[in-house]
Amino acid sequence: MIDKTDPNDELRPEYDETVLKNGIRGKYAKQYAAGTNIVKLDPDIADAFPTQEAVNEALRFVLKVMDDTKHLARRAD
Repeated sequence: MIDKTDPNDELRPEYDETVLKNGIRGKYAKQYAAGTNIVKLDPDIADAFPTQEAVNEALRFVLKVMDDTKHLARRAD
């Protein structure tokens, strides 16, 4: 049993460590991976968009501009 007076012990007292020790590593990894879309940004892009929110905002803006200008690209036949 871990000494609860250990200053390096970061586990909160309300957590039951016997429950935590019975976990299975990677139990939901396949389900998680199936529901995510992870994209690796090049370093120069990551510098310009340092957060997930910044990337999403920029991409939504691009989609809106594309939608708003769709009619400009049409040629009259």
